[in-house]
Amino acid sequence: MTGRLNGVAKQLTDSFPKLVSVACAAHRLALACKDASNAVRYMANFRNHLQELHLFFRNSANRSATLSAAATTLGLNDLKVKEVKDTRWLSQHLAVQNLQRNLTAVLAALAEEASTRKCPVAKGLYTFCATYRFVAALYLQADVLPHIAMLSKVFQRADVNFLHIKEQVPVTLVTLRRILEAGETPLPGTLLARLHQDLDNPGGLGRLELPERRRGSGGHTEFWSAPGKICGPDLSEILESNIESRFQHIEVLGAFSVLGPKAVTSNDVTNISMLQTLANKFIPGQDATVIQEWTSYKQHVLEGTFKDKTQAEIMQLLASEKDEWAEIYPNLSLLSSAGLVISVSSVNCERDFSTMRRVSVILYSSLKTNCLFYR
Repeated sequence: MTGRLNGVAKQLTDSFPKLVSVACAAHRLALACKDASNAVRYMANFRNHLQELHLFFRNSANRSATLSAAATTLGLNDLKVKEVKDTRWLSQHLAVQNLQRNLTAVLAALAEEASTRKCPVAKGLYTFCATYRFVAALYLQADVLPHIAMLSKVFQRADVNFLHIKEQVPVTLVTLRRILEAGETPLPGTLLARLHQDLDNPGGLGRLELPERRRGSGGHTEFWSAPGKICGPDLSEILESNIESRFQHIEVLGAFSVLGPKAVTSNDVTNISMLQTLANKFIPGQDATVIQEWTSYKQHVLEGTFKDKTQAEIMQLLASEKDEWAEIYPNLSLLSSAGLVISVSSVNCERDFSTMRRVSVILYSSLKTNCLFYR
């Protein structure tokens, strides 16, 4: 429906250029992360193994008991291995956060299952997870995903507006780029910075013999901890390009902030650029008129005409046909009308679908064999 190449929204936009299609911001962010993960072979494999770990322990009470016993012995939190699911926006963040805290207990439980019960699935999972590269990738994701989770939570707010999307996406991208491009010297305070300390801890990961702890290159021995060596040198570009491609209307949506009370105190060059963006999209050829109207509107705001009013309230006044402001500023009124009908987020709608699904599952389980007949 919302595919940017040949989806329904793209075809409608080709016929009606003034149309702006907006998908759920939180869902788009989750899809961008999934696409970036699938583009890096090891990260896609890593993600699949996270889900396999969840299914391995969830489908067996004995395995869950083994994990609980290992956590108790090691003095760790008795937490379940979380599920990774694309339709759950923060699922991978929660799964990685949980696994990073309890990795020693999970590996101990897998080793117990592989040695005592001769379980081939446990042996395969242990072989993949008990490696230096897996632990380093886990720590890297534990550093990166919280920032994406915070961005997702911003999009899930009921009062999210255009300015939130425009400001938060670039800030998050800069933060991720700094983490991923830190190289051999991880940023202070990150989990990657304490990776080797945790691996040397005899009470934790230090008791495990992790292959590939060191990797020779040209006769030199080096720690394999840089993000580029864990997941590939293009990870930063892949993640950034996927997020930008999912938020292709960010400039148009963010430009509506020029109609807010805070915009009048900011740089006029930026304001004029945003007005031109809106005019080109909704009122082609009216750039000069829109800027003239906004200059007059700016004075009203500075003089306190719209004192103590939010951006939404001001836009409602400008868009109302019953109010005099619509006659004074006809072009700003049209832009305000367009901005008011654009849904920035459909989170509430998506939550309704989730609630309906939960309710239907409960009803299905209580259905009886009796049939109802209608005349």
